Formats: sequence, C-alpha cells, structure tokens
Amino acid sequence: MNKKIIRFLDILFSSVGLIIFTPVILFIIIILYFENKSPFFLQKRVGKNKKIFILFKFRTMPINTISKATHLMKNIKLSKFSRFLRKTKLDELPQLINVIYGEMSLVGYRPCLESQSSLISERFKLGIFKFSPGITGLAQLKGIDMSRPKLLAETDLIMMKGFSLRKYLFYILSTIFGKGIGDNI
Repeated sequence: MNKKIIRFLDILFSSVGLIIFTPVILFIIIILYFENKSPFFLQKRVGKNKKIFILFKFRTMPINTISKATHLMKNIKLSKFSRFLRKTKLDELPQLINVIYGEMSLVGYRPCLESQSSLISERFKLGIFKFSPGITGLAQLKGIDMSRPKLLAETDLIMMKGFSLRKYLFYILSTIFGKGIGDNI
C-alpha cells in the first residue's frame, strides 16, 4: 500500500469534505454556540508512535464534563441536537482538520485517551501505534468500542494488516452511508 497515495487522498477528501460541509459546519457552530457558548471540544489523544495530539470535535457534552472514555459516562444529559450530532457522527467533522494536519487519517484505529492504559498496552503489544489513527475503521463499522480493549486492539490489527486502497475506500463509503454506530450516551 502506497502511503503517499493514502496521504494524498486524506488531504483531498478532507479538503473537499470541509468545503462541501461548510454550510452544515456553520449551522452546527451557530446552534452549539447558542446552546453552550463553546461549539468546539478539544481533547488530548494518543496517536501514531504514541504521540499526543489535540483532537477536534464539536462539543456535544456539557462544558464541565470530566474527560474520560464515553463508555464510562453515566447519566449525562445531552440536548436533542447533541444526540443527533453523535448519532449521525457529524460531531466528528472537525477531525477533518486533524487529517489535513497529518495527525490522523480518514481510516485507522480510533485515537484513545492517555488514561486508557489497558487499550494503550494492548495496542502497543500488537504494534498498532506504528500506524496513524483515523476517523473511521473496522472496529467502528463492527460496533466495537473502547470498553473492550483487547478485542478492539485485535480488530485494529486485522484492519491494519490487510490495509489496501480498496479497503480504505470501502471503510469511508461504509461510514458515509451509515454503517457502524455513534457513541452510545
């Protein structure tokens, strides 16, 4: 698999996506601004070679929510609009900027929090961190979340070992057409 072709497609698709979705992005920013005065959520995540980077998302949780894995969140009250953003994965749109910066790819393992030591350990054992994290991937399409670190890391490895341009395009198109699930909050 030619990494240069994937990087070119990442930049191309992300740039086109940001242009096409500009009206949607502006609409989301306006609604979230009126909801909580802070439409963006920035969070440290673990990426390629275990390097920490700042992940961009639309804010869907209340401002003072503790930074921890979504599957550990209990009794979080979200607005109907925030639920909609999470369900449709539109809260992930700002990550196209992470892709353009080269911190992520469109396809790869989901970057985890620094506090998710079990997942980091499992991924490190399997060599997952030599790859770039992504917005979507095999685990997301299968509905495997970070609450099952061993299974998640094994699924990440299956995806990365068999990675090809065809699979890259398949994962992207599958995500666009609604396969997989958003975070269950």
